[in-house]
Amino acid sequence: MTTKPIAVAAGLGLTVALAAGAATAGTFAVDLTHPIGTFAPTNGDMTKPDLSKPIKNSIAVPTFGAQATYERTPDFKTNQGYFALGRFMLSEHHGTHLDTPTHYNNNPESLETKTPDKRSTELLGTYDLMGPIVFIDISSRVQSELDRNGGKPNADKKVTDFSNATNNVVTAQDINAVADRLGNGSWIVVNGGWSRFYRGPDLGTSPYINGWNYPGFSKAACDRLIEIEDARGIRINGLVMDNIGIDSGDSSAGDKGDLVVNSWHCHVRGLQRGWKFVENANNLGALAEAKPDSCSLFVGAPKLVGATGGPSRVMAVCEN
Repeated sequence: MTTKPIAVAAGLGLTVALAAGAATAGTFAVDLTHPIGTFAPTNGDMTKPDLSKPIKNSIAVPTFGAQATYERTPDFKTNQGYFALGRFMLSEHHGTHLDTPTHYNNNPESLETKTPDKRSTELLGTYDLMGPIVFIDISSRVQSELDRNGGKPNADKKVTDFSNATNNVVTAQDINAVADRLGNGSWIVVNGGWSRFYRGPDLGTSPYINGWNYPGFSKAACDRLIEIEDARGIRINGLVMDNIGIDSGDSSAGDKGDLVVNSWHCHVRGLQRGWKFVENANNLGALAEAKPDSCSLFVGAPKLVGATGGPSRVMAVCEN
């Protein structure tokens, strides 16, 4: 099933026109993107960032690849000055980034459709990368759980617990609450208030990962969303969350906590349907200030041929 461009455009309303210019009175724009920190390469090797040599105020962040490297190349000089030039290297799924449907390739046992979406980044159309936002805010529940430990995450679930069995993740009830607002091309954007922990290069020690104990979409939430899509004959555009992988840490880690066995539940079920994900989003709390159901999402994804995703500048335009 493909997204219906006409339905998406209608849902965007005023903000489609604003995409070509500055926000006007009664509207505001929000940048939902983390800066991508860069580091000098080690001895000229662009594959090996030197974390002791950050560019400007760069910090290392949790990532499945290496930190981004950047170096200046020879300037292009004119008689009035020069053009500064450089090159960088970073992983597809680093920083605030997009997951395309081809990011996960199902085996026969997990395949649920005869025609799985296999589009890479350059094959996504305009309406795949924009659409009306359906906003869910679980940040107060997340904060209440963190308050049990002085506002800090703790990997021990006896201290702070963000497992799927709790109410501290996106639940099926959260999806039910917005079901009548979902349509073709919708983006479900969830503020967990988690972006403030986005730091630390080591997945094992970062508070952002928290021992794979962080808020996100529970298995039940993703399953319920699929039930609603199928019952209503609609297809959303995707999901946005301020964590490393859309799924809750519990779902990401899987049954054995090894990131392999029955892991990444929403990726396994959703990407084959054509969903897209924006991960490591930032500033999502700002959307709570908007007029309800007035925000639209714009994902500036790189049009890299064959890519399974890419770092993206992600923005929302909303009404006051």
